[in-house]
Amino acid sequence: MASSIRKPLIAGNWKMHNTISESVALVNGLKAGLGQPGCEVLVSPSYTALASVRDALKGTGIILAAQDLIWEDKGAFTSGVSPVQIKDAGCTHVIIGHSERRRTFGDSDETVNKKVKTALRHALVPILCVGETLDERESQKTYRVLETQLLNGLAGIKAEELSSLVVAYEPVWAIGTGKTATPEQAQDAHVFIRRQLERMFGKAFADKCRILYGGSVKADNVDSIMAQPDVDGALVGGESLKADKFLRIIHFQEVLAKN
Repeated sequence: MASSIRKPLIAGNWKMHNTISESVALVNGLKAGLGQPGCEVLVSPSYTALASVRDALKGTGIILAAQDLIWEDKGAFTSGVSPVQIKDAGCTHVIIGHSERRRTFGDSDETVNKKVKTALRHALVPILCVGETLDERESQKTYRVLETQLLNGLAGIKAEELSSLVVAYEPVWAIGTGKTATPEQAQDAHVFIRRQLERMFGKAFADKCRILYGGSVKADNVDSIMAQPDVDGALVGGESLKADKFLRIIHFQEVLAKN
């Protein structure tokens, strides 16, 4: 399991699912079974539901995140959502560089870098997503891809500015495909990411930085994934949309403690 200096973070990325009322109902379902989890819990609903979810989360300790942001505070950027707007809606965190943003909307390492810098400028915690496609993995390029995405995505930023950074490793080939990296594959990638962060920002930084696994995490595989020493949490997609499934993932520590 993750180092004691890194508190686990279980994050639910709701993607483009749920109306406002459905989002609030999901929060209420989580509240009913949340208890006192041994990890931090985060949810990331669609923009339209942020303010309502913020109100529903009051008193729970659950963190609210946006799924993306633009690098300008305001202006003529039709459909863009600014850091000022997501903070106003109650967000403290923001997901940046998710594979679906990169693949479907054309986010590049350059724009990811601009978004990370913008988040930091507005005291938002960036959750930086990195990961390889199936072709890249089969071509033995996984480590090269991870290195490039980290170097370019965090270029021009000092370690002291990044103290809150969260990295999410999401093997693109395991998202929405039903495939999941083995616990050993996840651990290997997380070790590489941590070593790369050490090369970039020093050992103290790397030791404290939380690295989440985000590739088809489910209630029936979370325990083996979270048992890995360099896996500090999970970025959960589909199963974060079901209160009972997400609660089982959130309470993984209780199961591990019994085994």
